[in-house]
Amino acid sequence: MGEGLLFIVSAPSGAGKTSLVKALLERDAELSLSVSCTTRQARAGEQDGIHYHFLSQDQFRQELAEGAFLEHAEVFGNFYGTREADVRACIAAGRDLVLEIDWQGARQVRERFGAAISIFVLPPSIQALEQRLRGRGTDSDDIIAGRMAQARDEMLHFGEYDYLVVNDRFEMALDVLAAIVTAERQRLSHQRPRLASLLGEIESNH
Repeated sequence: MGEGLLFIVSAPSGAGKTSLVKALLERDAELSLSVSCTTRQARAGEQDGIHYHFLSQDQFRQELAEGAFLEHAEVFGNFYGTREADVRACIAAGRDLVLEIDWQGARQVRERFGAAISIFVLPPSIQALEQRLRGRGTDSDDIIAGRMAQARDEMLHFGEYDYLVVNDRFEMALDVLAAIVTAERQRLSHQRPRLASLLGEIESNH
């Protein structure tokens, strides 16, 4: 069967990463989203093991000390992390997995999982990104200014990724994202174990 593929998708806030990944998962039944661990409280409708693995601060710190996380970060006083064992079990079972994480998490994953395929989602322009953030109508000017400063810092790391996808028109960006997944599945290194019988037959008849 061969191993599955690990895809990393990162983007600045407001670029549409979460919506794109959700649509990609709905389109592609062979893809699964990695379930992260967090110490924050579950929100209404969230289920343990489906949306997140909800851990206490002590549980998280213990697993962190044991080296359980492929990547982790602290955000607004809460910890988030991806268990390495969960990722490797999924990949070993032949499932393709998506990690939706920031550039810092992506860097940590690459260090321990060199075969990961990384994709960075960009807005069509800086101005468009600011318009999207303002369009939410939930944040003050100061918060938006802070988000924009953070977004600019995040986007400087685009060079660390294998692919760049510009989310100008959503459906087109989704098609490009799906095409990357499809192309990576056709790589010889990925296909060889899956087509072992056919390829063996071809080689033996030479």
